[in-house]
Amino acid sequence: MNFLFVCGGTAGHINPALAVAGRLRELMPDARFLFIGVNDKMEMNLVPREGFEIRGLDMTYIKRGHDLEALTHNLDTMKNVLRSQREARKIIREFHPDAAIGTGGYVCFPVLEAAHELHIPTLVHESNAVPGLTTKLLAERVDRVMVGFEESRKHYRHSERVLTTGTPVRGAFDRVTREEARRELGLGPDEKLVVSVWGSLGAGHMNDVMSELIPMLDGRQGFRMIHAAGSLYFRELTEKLQALAPDHAAKGVEVREYIYDMPRLMAAADLILCRAGASTISELCYLGKPVVMVPSPNVTNNHQEKNARVLEAAGGAEVLLEGEFDARSLLDRVKALLEDSEKLESMQWAMRALSVRDATDRIVETILELCR
Repeated sequence: MNFLFVCGGTAGHINPALAVAGRLRELMPDARFLFIGVNDKMEMNLVPREGFEIRGLDMTYIKRGHDLEALTHNLDTMKNVLRSQREARKIIREFHPDAAIGTGGYVCFPVLEAAHELHIPTLVHESNAVPGLTTKLLAERVDRVMVGFEESRKHYRHSERVLTTGTPVRGAFDRVTREEARRELGLGPDEKLVVSVWGSLGAGHMNDVMSELIPMLDGRQGFRMIHAAGSLYFRELTEKLQALAPDHAAKGVEVREYIYDMPRLMAAADLILCRAGASTISELCYLGKPVVMVPSPNVTNNHQEKNARVLEAAGGAEVLLEGEFDARSLLDRVKALLEDSEKLESMQWAMRALSVRDATDRIVETILELCR
């Protein structure tokens, strides 16, 4: 069988696709896989790392607003959509997929629309509590819509085509234990680890906060920290820290551009500081990790805060909004949580209770059923 996956833009769109493709590859070693993404975006790097072929299209996003700049930009986007749809038809005719699966990003629309026109079974997965523009448009066309939250079903007109599957987690999260991960990272038995990650590309505001927080650490704070700055901000942050805290590594802080071994770091961590993307949430719930979430304010429909509030209501997360805290108050919050073992354990159990542990298999079963 041949499976076509389409995703793009962020790790939150890419990782669920990789999880499902990986599971299908385990079940069907002779199957063929092809990914379609956006040229020069991170999927063109991440997907080949997992051993899958990927083809790139030229796509741009929809810009909010009604000024001349937005209208001009969106006109170019519509041209890109039409061109990408033509290119997608050619790729589909060459590859002959048995199913086309989209997991997020603007590139999903032209590819799944082309697959639908060519009578290929089509599925789209929406991991956020509230559907994005692409999913809303595709919901009227694809054969199946799969959602991460049961409450999301109410946002779709054709509920009979909507299935609650949860959001997939890569198989790598099953292959490392907390003990193994901590040993590989050289952590002592009583040494705490805080992982700070603010999206695959990074976040300017949170990197500013971390550039103030990291110099406050003196090596006696009782925990080690690994902070991922993101590709957009890594150079700027390292230059700041070279001036403000040149000895930060000796004080237990490691700054990375991107965390490629996220399953290992999450498994070893005692506390995570992060955004509230749905893919990240599914991974945190799967591992049962306490989290301090700062939802991105720069997303459509404020869906990250809506995602985070689900975890907060269940008792698994503390939610802070940008502008409501500074570096000192965030550090105080981290220290208070790490010193409260009962609170951390309660948060762990709450996160695990939210996990849909068989989400990947549910999606695989849906794909294969539709193919049949």
